[in-house]
Amino acid sequence: MSSSTEVTISETMTLNDIMLATPRAVEIFNRLGLDSCCGGAKPLALVCEKHGHDLAAVLRELRAV
Repeated sequence: MSSSTEVTISETMTLNDIMLATPRAVEIFNRLGLDSCCGGAKPLALVCEKHGHDLAAVLRELRAV
């Protein structure tokens, strides 16, 4: 089901913002070892770089949920 209020997830969004917009993102973050405790207020691009994750792959996965 789609709505006009959908948010497009971007690399500049923080992990906390992504989880608020897409609650199922927490499943992906947990699997990748990313949590909102230490990195929740940081942009996705920075967190992916720090943890060695491919940003484009993570974005694709988040946008698919």
